[in-house]
Amino acid sequence: MYAGLRVDWLKVRPLWRSYTRTADGILFVIDSSDVERLDEARLELQRAAREPETLGVPIVVVANKSDLRSSVGEAELQRLLGLADMLAGRPWCVQAACAVTGEGLDDVLVELHEMIVKRRKSRRTRVSTFDLTH
Repeated sequence: MYAGLRVDWLKVRPLWRSYTRTADGILFVIDSSDVERLDEARLELQRAAREPETLGVPIVVVANKSDLRSSVGEAELQRLLGLADMLAGRPWCVQAACAVTGEGLDDVLVELHEMIVKRRKSRRTRVSTFDLTH
């Protein structure tokens, strides 16, 4: 069953670009208890982050299943995924969460919302400054 689910995701992944084209922010959910698939997650996040349409778009990496003993902490996840280099030049963060209990999900959404608002204000300021100088 798991292999079938994985094949379905492989079919869906090419469609992600159509969803991220006009995105104001990206929530990238990772199973923080599955260390063996972190390389795969890192590659997928790199692909999404490198799309021209997503440059500068805020990204919150959601470390799901943070309630499990086998889960990787936020700082370690950041290091293992190489987020500081990969996401340099854009707003981003890692937030622990548990989808089953809902723990941390409010924080995830608040953080993403704050980054989106800050980016919009910054873009408006730059446009206004540009208009005044040209």
